[in-house]
Amino acid sequence: ATLQDLINRTYTIGMTYDNPNSKFVAGVGRLYLPWATSLDSIDGGYFARRLSSGVTAGIFAGSSPDPTSWSYNPDRRIGGAFVNFDGGSFDNLRYTSTSGMGLSMLKWNIDRPFVFFENGIFYKRYLSIYHSLQADSPSGNSQVAAPGAGISRSFLTVRVQPTTRLEFDLNHTYFRDVPTYDAQLVGTGLLDKYLFQGFSGGVRVQVLKDVWAYTLLGRSNRSGDAKPSWNQLYGVTVGRMPWIGMRTDVHYSKFDSSFGSGSYESISVSRNFNESLRWEVLGGRQSFVGPSTNDVSHFVTGTFEATLGPHYFVQTGYTWNRGVGQSYDQWLFTFGYRFDSRSKGK
Repeated sequence: ATLQDLINRTYTIGMTYDNPNSKFVAGVGRLYLPWATSLDSIDGGYFARRLSSGVTAGIFAGSSPDPTSWSYNPDRRIGGAFVNFDGGSFDNLRYTSTSGMGLSMLKWNIDRPFVFFENGIFYKRYLSIYHSLQADSPSGNSQVAAPGAGISRSFLTVRVQPTTRLEFDLNHTYFRDVPTYDAQLVGTGLLDKYLFQGFSGGVRVQVLKDVWAYTLLGRSNRSGDAKPSWNQLYGVTVGRMPWIGMRTDVHYSKFDSSFGSGSYESISVSRNFNESLRWEVLGGRQSFVGPSTNDVSHFVTGTFEATLGPHYFVQTGYTWNRGVGQSYDQWLFTFGYRFDSRSKGK
């Protein structure tokens, strides 16, 4: 798959039903389970019922289309059940807690049963604590014995925002298995959440109006390493450049973990013209060495989207990629019709 094809698969689109006067909630399409986004997006759906105030239980099922998923496999199917408890207020303290169990299959053969937990506590804009965990029991094969039941992944983040111009993050990430996400996406920034293992901390500060600088630093200590290595991420975002109105983000990351090492630099430029016209250009360089990948590539991808009247739209794009693994040029063009008629009343 090309870089643009992979980026297109990360988008979500779906139809949902959530009426506060109804006990039922449902969704179908390419979407996240709202109560457990750590499961990544699915091509499928969910159905849930509000059992009482603050208690929701339901089921979900679908395939795993997102190439940024840790356990990405186009032949993977998942399904399961969950229960969620939530309460509080956005103006004060609120919480959410989800637990559930499911079954993961490859080509309809059982791969692993799993349980999952996702919890969050939030106090206004000042403090947020979020933790997600999955435990499973993968099946073995002729080359690799089954590792047995255990924690497969865990992600903890604590965010403190003392003022609107300053944020602090503290994270801890643990993964037992080697990832199967598509490494072509490293340079886009879509895989940043997986590139740092262990503890990491960062800060995001507004240095000027519409100008944000951010950094994330972490320490990785793998078995067999002579000394620990530092993972680094730096970036600057300009929300709206003077006179031309473009949004710009410049990004650099260097990482070294048990499942891969490398670095990337990227820059993205985009602009929206009301709701009817948008363009974006992303370019960069990435170097990634993993268990089955050793690639250095340069890429530029651009997209242009326009709305033609209340229903029709057009999208066009171009991708240039030169690397050890793949070198190609790709054009895309889409002409479509939206069935949404909400704009009629405008």
